[in-house]
Amino acid sequence: MIRVLVVDDSALVRKILTDELSKHRDIEVVGTAVDPYVARDKIVKLRPDVITLDVEMPRMDGLSFLEKLMKHLPMPVVVLSSLTPKNSETALRALSLGAVEVIAKPGSAFSTGDVAATLVQAVRNAAAARVTRRSALADAAPAPLAALGTLETTHKVLAIGASTGGTRALEDVLRALPHDAPGTVVVQHMPPGFTEAFARRLDGLSAMNVREAKDGDDVVPGTVLIAPGDHHMLLVRSGARYAVQIKDGPPVHHQRPAVDVLFQSVARGAGKNAVGVILTGMGADGAAGLLQMREAGARTLAQDEASCVVFGMPKEAIRLGAAEQVVPLREMASAILEQFAAREPAGVGR
Repeated sequence: MIRVLVVDDSALVRKILTDELSKHRDIEVVGTAVDPYVARDKIVKLRPDVITLDVEMPRMDGLSFLEKLMKHLPMPVVVLSSLTPKNSETALRALSLGAVEVIAKPGSAFSTGDVAATLVQAVRNAAAARVTRRSALADAAPAPLAALGTLETTHKVLAIGASTGGTRALEDVLRALPHDAPGTVVVQHMPPGFTEAFARRLDGLSAMNVREAKDGDDVVPGTVLIAPGDHHMLLVRSGARYAVQIKDGPPVHHQRPAVDVLFQSVARGAGKNAVGVILTGMGADGAAGLLQMREAGARTLAQDEASCVVFGMPKEAIRLGAAEQVVPLREMASAILEQFAAREPAGVGR
């Protein structure tokens, strides 16, 4: 049984969330709180497994409370936010502070039915998450690894997939890669409207240029392309270059964008010129695609259990034999560069 505390200043939202969560046998709403001060007392008394947290509340805003909570009593938190460009920065800040998931809040733009399934899955994901205090050392920006210099990267592709916990994992990896790292394509499970702000945040942290991908963008050294929310992203070969294709299509593993869609296209288009990386996340998305990459000659890496927030996607990739190496997050950037350095460039046409 997953014990949930609902924290929101709106009586209507508290009722909606309580009613929707209570429909499921594995979830019990043990209490509600109108603001962080009431929530603090109820956390001590009720010891919930998961908290759902509003961002805008009286007396103390949700982010301030989240920061204090993660410092003194780290626990799984699902943040509810209106999915608007203005609020996307707030949502990303919440993820950076340690929230496991950020989902749409019931309101005019999203019906209760739209939110309910996502809410239940987010609570289940959060209950399975490993939440720890993030040290000041972990938050400090590491110096990027040395430039690759003479290593040929023009015809190389780095493909990364992540889900729950992935926003912070991606920060750690991209911060450590040099400015001339191979062209990088990323799928991070994220609601539509958030990926542009997420790309901007990563761009400010990374030595590489990071942006939300647009259809036809070239995949070139020193650039990271983030799949836009609610669209699949594929790698395609166009003459002597790689580019991305942005398209609609049914969700895969209940996800759009899906890591499997990207990895399968990289297997077809880049083969042994690629390195595939699967990071923390719930479920199995990306495992089959990573196996296809390995079978096509790509080098493949999976994040280890100890450093994952949720050891779901990497675990499935390891189980399938898709991952050549299992690597702690702190060593992932170095491992990626070692894999690229280990091979002579094959060229796009080979």
